[in-house]
Amino acid sequence: MTPAPSPATRNFLTAHWKWLAVFNYEIDPAILAPLTPRGTELDFDTKLKTYVSIVGFLFRDTRLLGWSIPGHVHFEELNLRFYVQRRMEGEIRRGVVFVKELVPRRAIATVARWCYNENYVVVPMRHTLTPGEAEQGVAPQVKYEYRYRGEWNSLRVACHAEPNVPALDSHEAFILEHYWGYCRQRNGGTLEYRVDHPRWTVWPAAEVEIDCDFAAIYGPEFATVLSRKPESAFVADGSAVSVARPTWLR
Repeated sequence: MTPAPSPATRNFLTAHWKWLAVFNYEIDPAILAPLTPRGTELDFDTKLKTYVSIVGFLFRDTRLLGWSIPGHVHFEELNLRFYVQRRMEGEIRRGVVFVKELVPRRAIATVARWCYNENYVVVPMRHTLTPGEAEQGVAPQVKYEYRYRGEWNSLRVACHAEPNVPALDSHEAFILEHYWGYCRQRNGGTLEYRVDHPRWTVWPAAEVEIDCDFAAIYGPEFATVLSRKPESAFVADGSAVSVARPTWLR
């Protein structure tokens, strides 16, 4: 489990993130360099590779500043993200940067744009879920869909039945064990925020189906990367999550 935040930390958002479908693609660092927030650098795994990931998941029991907003408590999200680190004296903070985040709820997108300058897009979304039951040998199957420019796009993963908590030096841990978020601001500065949750159980993918117009939503450069078969994919069970209020990097 990650260390508990300081008592002085006030949460901006609390929720349960559930059934994260994670699709990972190796990418040329030169594509990400212009998007890397000031004060951070790209993070590489033990094989000196860096990745972008498409992550679909469910928000449950969502609260902003302790308040639930009617119609915005349970919903889907799909995001494209990459991995960075911030080197400090005696500490390395490993985090994520979001390229674009899709949600079906306008208030969530508006608040995230206002407070974090995150690139949220509001689109119709839906999902299909068959939860896994590890003790019965049943693996999860998850499908996330979004409608963009009048067309439904979908990502589906069916998993092997054997779940595990990834070893800290594993590829899956590299993807999941980033507990900070970084956002570039319009003035060139960077916001930093902490995300706290326990370590998650993972089911490796047995079958992946992706039917998306990535060029339309992410542009041609990312579409070239995302048109390939993912280098890896898995489903994480998720947990309660708390997102701290952002602070400016100095």
